[in-house]
Amino acid sequence: MTQLLPVYTLWRREMVRFVRQRSRVTGALLQPLVFWLLLGGGLNASFRPAGSGDGLSYVAYFYPGMIALVLLFTAIFSTISTVEDRNAGFLQGVLVAPVPRWAVVLGQALGGATLAVAQGALCLLMAPLVGIALSPASVVATIVVMTIVAVGLTSLGLVIAWRMESTQGFHAIMNLILIPIWLLSGAFFPATGAPAPLKILMTLDPLTYGMAALRRTLYLADPGVVATVPPLLPSLAVSAAFGALALWGAARMAQRAAV
Repeated sequence: MTQLLPVYTLWRREMVRFVRQRSRVTGALLQPLVFWLLLGGGLNASFRPAGSGDGLSYVAYFYPGMIALVLLFTAIFSTISTVEDRNAGFLQGVLVAPVPRWAVVLGQALGGATLAVAQGALCLLMAPLVGIALSPASVVATIVVMTIVAVGLTSLGLVIAWRMESTQGFHAIMNLILIPIWLLSGAFFPATGAPAPLKILMTLDPLTYGMAALRRTLYLADPGVVATVPPLLPSLAVSAAFGALALWGAARMAQRAAV
């Protein structure tokens, strides 16, 4: 139980920091919303996702991708605090304390994931605008999927952050890795009809299965709309495995980090 105290303390610190930095809401929530409205609205009349169900507009197709982008941006803003804490000296103080480093990483990951899920859940309020009728079961299932995906993305961000010495380098690497992961996940365009090399990359992309699970749970009452994406249970298994692997990798990076 004593090892859970630092986990809770670092989790709570992320919550307090978020409350005091309201600008993070603007970056993590409003920017994906703007993308959804501009790109979805602009392409809605001229682009229909290949292999989608009857009547599925591009705005509706892009909606789960917008939620995934909220999770992604929140992961970026949350994990960049690791670089800032190192530069401010806070991280060194944590590392010299008699606390296992896996507890430090777990507290960071849970804090970032909690913020990501909270902001992603707010996006569910817009589901009726695209014709998605959410039931209590689909809301609960979607939040579970968002939690698994958020833990994976936040942990991946921590893997990168624990290696970075500057926020500039962190942003460069994050944009190089996480944005392509999102683009190749089926959030922006489906794998059906994509060139063969892109299909291979999309199959290897772990976020593809998180996106598939998200679509499945959003359309829990009408699975025919998303019939071309991978099944729910295998997608959940892959997403959970990726999250566990990323969390383990972040803990390993923390073990190697110098005080």
